[in-house]
This record gives sequence, structure tokens and C-alpha cells, in this order.
Amino acid sequence: MEKVERPVISETTGLWGSDLIAEMLRALDVEYVALNPGSSFRGLHDSLVNHLGNENPQMLLCLHEEHTVAIAHGWAKVTGRPMAAIVHANVGLMHATMSIYNAWCDRVPVMVFGATGPVDATERRPWIDWIHTSRDQAAIVRPYVKWDDQPASLSASLEAMIRGALIAKTAPMAPVYICFDVAVQEEAVTAPIKTPDPRRFKLPMSQGLLPDALAELHTRLKESRSPVFLMGRVSRSADDWAYRVALAEHFNARVLTDIKLGAAFPTDHSLHSGTPGFFLSPDGAKVLNEADLIVSFDWVDVAGTLKQAGAQAENAPLVQLSVDHQLHNGWSLDHQAAVRADLHIAAEPDIVIRTLCKEVGLTPQLKPQNLPAFSTGKLTDDLGPMDVDTLAAALGDGLKNEVVSLVRLPLSWGGDLWHFRHPLDYLGYDGGAGIASGPGMLVGAALALKGTDRLPVAVLGDGDYLMGVSAFWTAARYGIPFLAIIANNRSFYNDEIHQEKVAVSRERPVENKWIGQHIGGPDIDLAAMARAQGVKAIGPVTNARDLKSAIEVALEDVRQGNAVVIDARITPGYSKAMSAGMTRTADETAE
Repeated sequence: MEKVERPVISETTGLWGSDLIAEMLRALDVEYVALNPGSSFRGLHDSLVNHLGNENPQMLLCLHEEHTVAIAHGWAKVTGRPMAAIVHANVGLMHATMSIYNAWCDRVPVMVFGATGPVDATERRPWIDWIHTSRDQAAIVRPYVKWDDQPASLSASLEAMIRGALIAKTAPMAPVYICFDVAVQEEAVTAPIKTPDPRRFKLPMSQGLLPDALAELHTRLKESRSPVFLMGRVSRSADDWAYRVALAEHFNARVLTDIKLGAAFPTDHSLHSGTPGFFLSPDGAKVLNEADLIVSFDWVDVAGTLKQAGAQAENAPLVQLSVDHQLHNGWSLDHQAAVRADLHIAAEPDIVIRTLCKEVGLTPQLKPQNLPAFSTGKLTDDLGPMDVDTLAAALGDGLKNEVVSLVRLPLSWGGDLWHFRHPLDYLGYDGGAGIASGPGMLVGAALALKGTDRLPVAVLGDGDYLMGVSAFWTAARYGIPFLAIIANNRSFYNDEIHQEKVAVSRERPVENKWIGQHIGGPDIDLAAMARAQGVKAIGPVTNARDLKSAIEVALEDVRQGNAVVIDARITPGYSKAMSAGMTRTADETAE
């Protein structure tokens, strides 16, 4: 990356509003800004290049605004810190809305910066400035950002940036949006401006746990004979991971995890019970129905999960540890159904866990280690068609000597196909289930993992890949290595499941479910699409042996700093729990 886009040194001595905005980005420790160029922030663009030298932060050029936020989203899932994304005026923000919504639902911090044409109508250029100016631009995204502002002066812009960074990084974390007036960016700074120092604006300390609430939780756990922990939205910290394990072991609590979220507990631990999934699995339902106490550590969709399990689980005593209610609003229903909690502690789960461990005298003995990939499948020499299980076995065999971070997995992936033994072993889904997010999030996560001993790997659905493939151009341009396997079933198979369900209920031919879903005739050359972005590509491969060989070749390229895509042809198929959950059949899920 060091050899890309180094500007000619500027000899100018003037100072402009956007120069101070750029300086504030640096002061806020923003390392990268992902952007697609736009005239509304041409002043800030110039300042990043000619005032800061395109360094701290460095620009990452993207081919679509949706990718800018998706890349920042992937970065945040690894680091827990916000990256910046800059989008152009009305139209750029409209492009970025889906990836902003994904980040909102996933509760990750992203600082999204936009711009508007001159608010002063007399300063607008004919036509173009008018269609790229809004009276209230943030109204487009206000229901799914944590905070927004459209400051009208340079001083207010600098303060808004500090406020936005603080709000984005404070739990529950989420994106913020700040819109800069082009006139403020392009005004000459002729008088001293008092620039606020971000170091004087500290993150709010997490509120202390009420002693009575902690004592009640402790008592409930001591008295429980069969507690179950629902490990949900928690940190990527190895220390926090060790405390979670220590607490579960101390109270002999069985643990369920969710494949929509990043790794939260070792799945090969004796207390990990039930197969992780996008929906509750039958074995997970059995565990919940046997519980005499359920503790939710910011689990996504507590009420829906218990409903899938059945009445016995719904009636069990429940403790909720979460501050997520602070983001619930009347527009987006991503907050899920209301949680019936016998005790609700409004605190971050990892803070509660640490505090309780210290209360009972627990000190974790071992932190998780960076271990090689651990697939549960066994590779055979079968040259027949691959399904997802076969793909996972080939992937695990090909990566058995690599320390892997699985950035993304497709909906068809079974939670029993791979073990997670470190908080960076798996990063989770995208939050809002917005297709096209996977490629951009892979680029952002791979950027955050660059220079570590971890290999970023994603298994992407073909639909996700087709909509987002141009994000890989950014990886090629800036030398961001990763391995992407495209689970190519040549269908929008999610909707085939729905069409089958409707056909059965109406006694119509199931054989027609593929119409309007199948991606073929003409067949799409996915490898050629990757090569068109400047990344290495292999395929299509159609059997496990060839996939393993392709992975061995790909690893050599990844070690040299390249991104590699493998088109792996698979047969369609979902687990029973996934199919039942998608089609809203709770009784089937709980069988």
C-alpha cells in the first residue's frame, strides 16, 4: 500500500476549512477513509491529499458508495474501532443506505461523513448543486444511525466530528452520520480557529453495576441446577473470551452461540451445547427446554429464540444483560420482539462477566491461542458434485496449517462444520442481511488483519458476490490479501425455499420453484469477474479434490500479498433448522 497514491508535495501556504476537518480526522486516530469521489466533498478530498499527504488517514478508493461503508463495517468487526466512510451528497448517501443499515443492525461503529451542495442558494452552481443539496440530508438514514448532524460552520463541524466519534464508540455502538456544507469546506481560514482537542473528550465510563442487581444474578446462578448462557453480542477481546469460559465453567452452565454473530465461546468446549445457526437448531431447543435459568448476554432475538424452543423455555426464568434497548426506535424493527426478563441488567455483557468473576474470585487461567483451522468434516476423494458440507471439509483440509479468520459464511453453512476456538476465528454475518455486503466486509476485515498471523477467508454466496464483486478492486489496488470461496449454487436459493413453501401450501408444482431464481443460461464466469477487478481467480471447480488443490495454489498467491477468488460449484441445500426458520415455521425448527 505504501507505493500507491503518494501525492506530489504541496508548496501552498493557505489554509482552508476542509484542511481543519482533515486534521480532525487525524486527531481522532482515523487510519483510513473509504470513499467514492464526489464534488460535494471536493474540498475535503483535496485536503486529505494535499494538506495531509494522503496519510493518517489514507484514502481507499472504492467503486461504489455501498462498498465504502461495508469496508468500514468489516474493519470494525475486527478492531472494535470506527473507520471513516465518505459519501457524496444525496445520491452517494442513497447508494450507501443499505450498508449503513447493515452496520446499524450489527451494532458496529462507523463514522459516515457526507456533504451537501451550498446551503446558501445564491452560492449554488446551476443544476448540479441543486440536485445534490438537501434541506435535511440525514433524514434518509436517521432511523438507522445513532446520531447525525449537519453543522453550519467550521467550528461546529469540528465539534460535531468529536461528538460523532464519541457516540459511535459508546455502547451500544452504531454508525453516525455528519454532513459537511461544501461552502464550509471551501472557505478560506483567515482568522485563528480554536480547534477542540479530542483528548479532552473522554468516552463515558460504563455505568457501575448496581450491587443489588449483581447479587441477584449471583444468587440465581448459585441456585440454578441447569443454567444456560446465550452468548450474543460480545467483544473480540481474548481476555473477555477467557472470562466467559471461566464463568461458564464455574457455574457449569451450558452455552449456546449464534452464527449470525462473531465467535463468542469455544465451540469444541464440553459446555458448548447445540449447533450454532442462523435460527435455533433442534438440539439448541432441547438445551433451552431443560434450563431452569436462561441468561442472555446481549443475544439477538431472545424472544424469537425462546418461541422457537417452545413453551417450556419461554416460561423459564430469564436474565437479560444488554444495553441494546437504548437504540430501539419506531422505524426499524431490528430490535426484535420484546424480551420478558425476570431481571434486566442494563450493562455490557463482558463488563458484567468480569465483575461477577472477580466477585466470586475467578481468575481465568488460559487465554485463547491462535490455532490452525479446525473443520469437523473429513475430506474424501469423491469426485462427485459438492454440497456445502463437502466444501467445508475441503476448505478445512486445505487450510489445516493456517490460522484462519472466517469473515463470512453463507446461509447454507451448518454450524457444526467448523470449530471456533478464538474470538477472531469467526466474525459473524452482516447484521441486516443486506445482499452485496460480503465482498466489502471481507476487504475491510482483511485490511484490519493485514500484517497479523491470521489468514482472512470468506465463503460467499454467489448472489452476494455478484452484487458486490467490484469491492474487490479496492483490495487489488491497495494490496489487501485474502481468500474468497464462492459457494456457487447458481441460484438465489433462499427464495427457492420460499417458493417451495408457497407451492406446497397451495398444492401447486414444486418443480417450478427455480423459475425466476436460477442464475444460469447464460452461465456467469465468476472467476472472470474477479480477474476483471485485478485479483487472482481460479475455477470453476466442481469437486472436493479439485477445490483442495485450488486452495493450495491460492495460498501461495495470498502469501505474496494477493487477493484470490475460487469459484466452487455446489448443489443447493439448507439445513432443516435454516429452512424452517426462514419460512416462519417455529414448530418445525423445534422438532
